[in-house]
Amino acid sequence: MNNFSAAQRSRVTMLDVAERAGVSKASVSRFIGDDRALLSDAIALRIEQAIAELGYRPNQMARGLKRGRTRLIGMLVADIRNPYSIAVMHGVETACRQHGYSLVVCNTDRDDEQERQHLAALRSYNIEGLIVNTLGHHLDQLLELQREMPLVLVDRKVEPLHSDLVGLDNPAAVRMAVEHLEQQGYRNLLLVSEATDGTSSRLERLDSFNAEIARRPGLTGAVVELDGELESRLQVFLTKPGHKALFCANGVAALACTRALKASGCELFGDVGLIALDDLDWYPLVGNGITALAQPTEAIGATAFDCLLKRLRGDTAPTRTLDFLPQLIIRGSTQLPVGGGLPPIAVGQLQIS
Repeated sequence: MNNFSAAQRSRVTMLDVAERAGVSKASVSRFIGDDRALLSDAIALRIEQAIAELGYRPNQMARGLKRGRTRLIGMLVADIRNPYSIAVMHGVETACRQHGYSLVVCNTDRDDEQERQHLAALRSYNIEGLIVNTLGHHLDQLLELQREMPLVLVDRKVEPLHSDLVGLDNPAAVRMAVEHLEQQGYRNLLLVSEATDGTSSRLERLDSFNAEIARRPGLTGAVVELDGELESRLQVFLTKPGHKALFCANGVAALACTRALKASGCELFGDVGLIALDDLDWYPLVGNGITALAQPTEAIGATAFDCLLKRLRGDTAPTRTLDFLPQLIIRGSTQLPVGGGLPPIAVGQLQIS
């Protein structure tokens, strides 16, 4: 068996393979393409041996461009460090692989200039479709790409883009959280969120929280965004009378609140309850575990690709919004009474761990 460096393999051409096998260049092209069945077994064997001997690796990108298909899907994410983004991206990548596509991921790091550069790069790669999880500040570029290929939004709406949108049913998720806290006896609630920054999903959660508090006379509620004053704001909240609970709008907020509460010497979770959107691996390890509203991130990612694939195959149906329900996972942070039975849950699924 011959071992070749990447540099050596890159110098081997299709013509070299044809000459070694004693066949035409067209026969080699058929062998590495979709027309291998047109070749006799003897010719196919000679080509296979020549490829092995020379260490030839076909340039799949060049072949794709020649045929007008690269089988590349682009994905633009605002923050690849966010656990939600990673989980959704995994769902997209798995679905891509199952259908013979490759995923090109670009992280804007919440920077407008990075987004502009990445959009230009993705276009140069001749991607066949694009999945977007950003604020879409470069609307002209996105609209131009949308005219050239299917585009699907994940989690965040970009209003001028009339595209399929896949994400969480945010009003239902907030309703589940507030209802659970109310049924557990909490009366003073604080929603902790990252800065809304025009992000539609964060704004939906904030608006839904305020609406839920307004229609429940037994509850009071307030909203704070993550900043350098979080610890002092939580200390003020802890001085309020009655049973108190935090509702963290995502995993980033949950981590920030847990750190701030620990730094303040708060008894987790005796002085204050806590429920969080997302269900991260570390939630069960804090105190008696953090109650979570788990997003079906794998399904969200896979569905985003499925929508894109349907559009690639010619689906011209009106754009659709696909909202998933979270799963309520009750742990010790909301002080579920031992042996007290479970209150009815209005929407979604319920799991006890």
